[in-house]
Amino acid sequence: MNRDKGCGEITESDIGKKLTLCGWVYRRRDHGGLIFIDLRDRSGIFQIVFSPDVSGDAHEKAHALRSEFVLSVSGEIRKRPEGTENPNMITGQIEMYVEKIDILNESSPLPFTIEDAAEASESLRLRYRYLDLRRPEMQRNLIIRHRVTKIIRDYLDDKGFLEIETPMLTKSTPEGARDYLVPSRLNPGCFYALPQSPQIFKQILMVSGLEKYFQITKCFRDEDLRADRQPEFTQIDLEMSFVDVNDVISLIEGMTYKLFKESLGVEIEIPFKRLGYRESMERFGNDKPDMRFGLELKEMADLAEKGSFKVFLDAIKSGGRIKAINGKGMALLSRKEIDMLAETAISYGAKGLAWIKVKNGFESPITKFFPEDILSQMAQRLEAEDGDLMLFVADKENIVFDVLSRMRLDIGKKLNLIKSGFEFVWITDFPLLEWNEDEGRYEAMHHPFTSPMDDDIKKLDSLNISEMQAPGSELSRLRAKAYDIVLNGYEIGGGSIRIHRRDVQKKMFEMLGISDEEARAKFGFLLDALEYGAPPHGGIALGLDRLVMIMVGASSIRDVIAFPKTQKAFCLMSGTPSTVDSKQLRELYIKLNLPDV
Repeated sequence: MNRDKGCGEITESDIGKKLTLCGWVYRRRDHGGLIFIDLRDRSGIFQIVFSPDVSGDAHEKAHALRSEFVLSVSGEIRKRPEGTENPNMITGQIEMYVEKIDILNESSPLPFTIEDAAEASESLRLRYRYLDLRRPEMQRNLIIRHRVTKIIRDYLDDKGFLEIETPMLTKSTPEGARDYLVPSRLNPGCFYALPQSPQIFKQILMVSGLEKYFQITKCFRDEDLRADRQPEFTQIDLEMSFVDVNDVISLIEGMTYKLFKESLGVEIEIPFKRLGYRESMERFGNDKPDMRFGLELKEMADLAEKGSFKVFLDAIKSGGRIKAINGKGMALLSRKEIDMLAETAISYGAKGLAWIKVKNGFESPITKFFPEDILSQMAQRLEAEDGDLMLFVADKENIVFDVLSRMRLDIGKKLNLIKSGFEFVWITDFPLLEWNEDEGRYEAMHHPFTSPMDDDIKKLDSLNISEMQAPGSELSRLRAKAYDIVLNGYEIGGGSIRIHRRDVQKKMFEMLGISDEEARAKFGFLLDALEYGAPPHGGIALGLDRLVMIMVGASSIRDVIAFPKTQKAFCLMSGTPSTVDSKQLRELYIKLNLPDV
């Protein structure tokens, strides 16, 4: 049964040889005298031919073959007759005439054909994931994922990093997303948490003097899901001692360059562009801009206040913002189509969408509120030409940014403005803190262990933190040594230089409203470690699933994970999560209190 080569590994140099192949029946064509089978394994597809002139027994058995039967076949490799070659197949110049066949296993009728599985519903594909994974596209995704992890390991090993595992069962520190909890049988009433990140442990490793750590590790977050999120995901996690921001950025750019060149044969341009957080928000409306097209947001408040349009004036008076984007060539849209754009803006959180057509002048219900020269200046700022559509949103700053950033992407896709390829950008100079309206306090924009900028550390002793717990205070102007890496509009990683001084960490907790007792309960072992000569250190975590998704051109990370879960965090194949036996619950001292259905 041992095979000599994979189906996709046979070349014209094998012509005349007698080989044994194994694989699955991909396609079957019965031409009367001859039966043709496309045999598939992980390496590719190869055509095998059953002829009664070569082997009557094999030809007779071939009549019973159906899709996804598992075969072992032996025979001579021949050049295909002239005119029958298949240029779309790597092995399309050759074929095997089968002398012997063993049917290793049969297959039941399929819920979908492997060839057309992409047309099946995603829920059906996930239910029969073992069939979906037979698709060449899915296998290619996982092969590239394997190569990516190998290249990363080799690169970091060459740079002196040590791959060190950190615990899967750790302490619950409810910050950000919910933890997945694991009850402890040996310690009744106590729980472990599955790690959202190895953050504290990798800092401990730096305190331990190991200097360069990495791991490709599973992380867990109990949060609502979408196309680029899963309850369990894989993180490329690394940390270094005695570094600053540029050291981390330079390392990741070198790794990414090697990664794309060796896995995809693509040479990306380094160094990557860098944008400050504020500049990114002003130009693109978010901190993960897709840099493959323009359509940038433009400030309009200074021009809008020179008119009499009440919506704009009220927004300015209340401290809001007015921004606009240019819909190139969209002046041809009908009023109904523009109203649909407005409905989209409202669904994104806006109160409405103002618009002006540039069409042999200016056309809109709001043009009467503005002098002609102001309308011309608006068009000039947006670089709007005849045939374009100027789109305005006036509201609170966060709403203006969110609505227009999303509409920018919608219009970019609609007008085919988004170029192919890979565009990286670093986002830097983040605020250290952000105000949480619901809780009435500041929270860390990244996490509580992110270091402030050096100049801001010097300010901390002079700040009366208790008097600054209000939006817009001096605390909102503190900056972080943090950085995100963005690819094609997706944040694929983020990191920071960490706080390595105990006094600075104490100040950080004070700004976040975390008492000494709470800090000790949640992070006591890290705080203790900072007392014993912690070095300056920093690092980054990259989302492996999201990175590979972009590299292979998939629309969801579920297409680059072997066994993903649905948006309800359910595995359709295995039926997970599921109920457990009452005996198991008793052993864990757990009593269920389920809501009424």
